[in-house]
Amino acid sequence: LDAVGVCRQRCWKYDWVVELDIRKFFDSVPHDLIVRAVEANTDLPWVVLYVKRWLVAPLVLPDGTLQDRDHGTPQGSAISPVLANLFLHYAFDAWMARVFPAMPFERYADDAVVHCSSRGQAERVLAAIAERMGEVGLELHPDKTRIVYCKDGKRRGSYERTSFTFLGFTFRPRGARTRTGEMFLSFAPAVSKDALKKMGATVRAWKLHQRSGLSEQDLARWINPVVRGWMQYYGAFSRSALYPLLARINAYVMRWSRNKYRRLRGRKKAQAAWERAVKLRPKFFAQWAWVTWVPAAW
Repeated sequence: LDAVGVCRQRCWKYDWVVELDIRKFFDSVPHDLIVRAVEANTDLPWVVLYVKRWLVAPLVLPDGTLQDRDHGTPQGSAISPVLANLFLHYAFDAWMARVFPAMPFERYADDAVVHCSSRGQAERVLAAIAERMGEVGLELHPDKTRIVYCKDGKRRGSYERTSFTFLGFTFRPRGARTRTGEMFLSFAPAVSKDALKKMGATVRAWKLHQRSGLSEQDLARWINPVVRGWMQYYGAFSRSALYPLLARINAYVMRWSRNKYRRLRGRKKAQAAWERAVKLRPKFFAQWAWVTWVPAAW
């Protein structure tokens, strides 16, 4: 979130952004360079030994066979983001500081953006970064690496790309209000469509309306930590973009109550009971802190 916040501020200052996407980073990063990065930060032999073992641990395929690995880091492993940050600190951060000291950027694991003052500058930086990635055994994705114009109400002109996604947030022109309530066009982040799609798939997979065997307390203990995590992360910027998702969660909870309690089968009675519950226990479900309504279609 710190990186997203800094990125937002710099997009207001710089007109152009280079959105970087390293093709299959966690599958292709070279082992020898990762080990060198680790060795530069520790003189403990056992740490280096365990990192080497993690890197070469065979991959178990769906059919049960083992596949040896000579590059890449373990997918889903807690150590992979740490190794990614170590490797890219030398492969990208320190290199940028040497070659382009005036170019600000944000990076978290393999997700990075670079800010530029002009399109020509962005093109030169992108070409140099692509060459640098080749030097360290990596490749920029040709379709997902883009040069983006940070268009807002003060920036004129028509450009092919005026949005990019960074750490689950899509930056694009959005309506905003000044402190005095006046509307203007800003370039700002909000939860991305892909992130919303993944969260929506998770909510559907819960099948809350079919869990009539659970109590209200069981339901809240199950979903609240997840929903609260989504709200704390994706709600940090333009949180209203999350409201439709939170309303859908409410809809599933209402369907659960109507399936569980016969007296609430009718929509009017269920709605009245819902409103009483929200008033008496406004923090019982995490999403109620922001959204208490249920879509009419449900």
